[in-house]
Amino acid sequence: MKVMVGLGNPGKRYENTRHNVGFMVIDELAKRLSINVDQSKFNGLYGIGHVSGERVILLKPMTYMNLSGECVRPLMDYYKVAIEDLVAIYDDLDLPVGKVRLRQKGSAGGHNGIKSMIQHLGTQQFKRVRIGIDRPKDGMKVSDYVLGNFHAEERDGIQQAIQHSTDACEKWIEKPFLDVMNEFN
Repeated sequence: MKVMVGLGNPGKRYENTRHNVGFMVIDELAKRLSINVDQSKFNGLYGIGHVSGERVILLKPMTYMNLSGECVRPLMDYYKVAIEDLVAIYDDLDLPVGKVRLRQKGSAGGHNGIKSMIQHLGTQQFKRVRIGIDRPKDGMKVSDYVLGNFHAEERDGIQQAIQHSTDACEKWIEKPFLDVMNEFN
């Protein structure tokens, strides 16, 4: 079983914001894999499908970013998912817009959604797909920046990153994550 959790904030207000690229990847995966992400439980929306003989769960926490672990942990416990079968997909201020980085583990790096997951899972040993959104310019507050929409000149890059991240997640269904990292990083 593979669990792919996209981090973001629920509601129309946040739909196309920088902080919601994780949700955007889950939406693209749902389309490609024909998995309806419409089951509401564990403070999240999720869907389950079978792809290449592998059971796949796509998850969007509805807890708001800072409490993501409150959704992920109960789902992992309920379905008895091993930590090595989890990948978190989220925005990263430390990467340029559109850059994608896959990692096997790591710290929260200041990301509150990942901090919450680490706290609730009790480990940093889970896979990540980090999508670059860059840092704010001109003294803009980080919170305003991540909750803002992408600028017109960023949209092509972020669309490519969403496609690239989705491709990587699809490959992980069939290949070891280290192989996927070597291919996509």
